[in-house]
Amino acid sequence: MTRIGRRALLRGTAGVLAVRASGLRPARAQPATAPPVGSFELVVAAQAPTTPTGLTVSRGGRMFLFMPRFDGRTAFTAGELFPDGRVVPYPSAAANRPDPARAGETLFHVPNGLIDGQGRLWLLDAGLMAASGVPVPGAAKLVCIDLATNAPVRTIPLQDAITDQSSLNDLRIDLRPGHEAVFLTDQGQAGEGALIAVDLASGRAVRRLAGHPSTTSVAGTLKIVEGQVLMKRPGDGSARPIQGGANGVALSPDGRRLTYAPLMSRRLYTVETAALRDPAQDDAAVAATVQDLGEKGLTGGLIADSRDRIYLSLQEFNAIARRDPDGRIEVLATDPRLIWPDTFWITPDGWLYVSSAQANRRAEHQGGFSRETPPYAIFRMRIDAGPA
Repeated sequence: MTRIGRRALLRGTAGVLAVRASGLRPARAQPATAPPVGSFELVVAAQAPTTPTGLTVSRGGRMFLFMPRFDGRTAFTAGELFPDGRVVPYPSAAANRPDPARAGETLFHVPNGLIDGQGRLWLLDAGLMAASGVPVPGAAKLVCIDLATNAPVRTIPLQDAITDQSSLNDLRIDLRPGHEAVFLTDQGQAGEGALIAVDLASGRAVRRLAGHPSTTSVAGTLKIVEGQVLMKRPGDGSARPIQGGANGVALSPDGRRLTYAPLMSRRLYTVETAALRDPAQDDAAVAATVQDLGEKGLTGGLIADSRDRIYLSLQEFNAIARRDPDGRIEVLATDPRLIWPDTFWITPDGWLYVSSAQANRRAEHQGGFSRETPPYAIFRMRIDAGPA
């Protein structure tokens, strides 16, 4: 595959991202000549107030970023990204002020969101006031927003499907008639994760595979990002291993299988969505449909394209890879500016977007002092497929 040019590789992160907003390609613009498959381009340098782990793009080119409320300094957790790099609270500043007295109406900790095939924005709210702690009662939810009016049209509570140790992370939606569901990952705060299936007709949420090896952090996993072993280093001189259960998730084009992986695991798994959705199936029956797809590196976000290929965010290598249905994995591109690649998005016209979240540079991994260097890069690359 084509690699980015030598000149781009030699530019430092700070130098490239310090370019004036007017010098960046607008998020909605299309180049006169599309770059070849496999080359990165910087879409926009996002002036996000904190770590943007998630992103999604509408058919009309509107772009949204999601910034989990890791601590009290998080100004807002969901925002709209504009071509000049500005990130504005979305759907409003008021909605982004967490209020335990109005837990179902305000946003607390949104790690991710997506735009469905009907042009609606779905926000996943983990209901947390910080990186850890018991979720605020009634705050964990899915919020569906009409992009035409920028107003919520539905809220689905998730209280019955979470635990005191939950940390909801990512989502995928299936809108096939008769199969309408949202699938969520819960990476847990102590490494024991789960999957959650939400039936859109009834709003019923079912917790699945809690404690199963496919959703659980693997003890002893070593993750090296930007030349540093990733650990929890809170600033008191201590260091302890990172734990992270079910994290990235992808839905097959036919909607029949969900692909997922723990944050701290090198293995990739799939499970049948029919089993996940069926409340009559117990966890043993669901687990019987799980397949171990083998090694895939250490990743965050996942996504499937229309050719049933899975894109992998290789955080140890500042790289993007792709797994073909036959199991072959190919590294598509690397870039030193792609620091902690996280969430993917694929547009109908064949662009793969990815956020450079810099999560490894957060203070809790750096002895209490943040090494993040805003703005945060949003990249895209041309692929030979559309969304799943």
